[in-house]
Amino acid sequence: MAVPNKRRTERASARAKTVGALLIAGGGVFFAAEFISASAWTDPPYSYTYHYVSNLGVRGPVETLHQVMNSPLSWVMNTGFFLFGILLALGVLALRGLRGWRRGASVILGLLMAIGGVLLALNPGDGQEAANQIDYHSIGALASIVSGNVLIMLMGRQHANIGVSRSVGRSMVALGVIGLLGLPLYLSVAGSEFGLIGLFERVAIYPLFIGQILAGVSIWKGRAAAQARHATLPRSPEMPAGT
Repeated sequence: MAVPNKRRTERASARAKTVGALLIAGGGVFFAAEFISASAWTDPPYSYTYHYVSNLGVRGPVETLHQVMNSPLSWVMNTGFFLFGILLALGVLALRGLRGWRRGASVILGLLMAIGGVLLALNPGDGQEAANQIDYHSIGALASIVSGNVLIMLMGRQHANIGVSRSVGRSMVALGVIGLLGLPLYLSVAGSEFGLIGLFERVAIYPLFIGQILAGVSIWKGRAAAQARHATLPRSPEMPAGT
């Protein structure tokens, strides 16, 4: 019976590593795209505390919401918008351990993140959509922020079932709370000339990505440690032939 157990362990380890990699990649893609596109915006330098994240996806030059938007590598940020939700949604879909309504809720929240990311990528936040009555960029942003922060809270509360450590689970719940509280704070100053508007926006956005990266690392490390423990367990002695 040792061989089937070993195979099940190997399959579970491979799945957990896939989940971990997808969650890490989803958050990592966003931060990498933001950093690369912001680094290319030098005249004047892009400000993480003042400028909107969405500005990085606008080629410009265009002036709206009291800010000048002119991102030389807008395609990099839009690629990041497009990929982050899809990668995170795939990670959530591959996740094991959630049952009943929690499983259904996680799938719905993951899909909302993916849809929100695609809307962000395909509809740059240059202010033109608001004039056309349907602001798909803002819809995508709200869908991603709300669903992403609620999702990490759900995953954090179910940390033991999904292979996340207790400390990371608590951190995920705390991050989700910070993100959800940060959203109305950001919306209260959105569209104004407030000097820290970019910082307020990131208080709502960053927690969901940090939470998913923490979950991915914990799941990856936890499964790897479990596999290592299994490999070092003493094997049952083989029965002599003919018995």
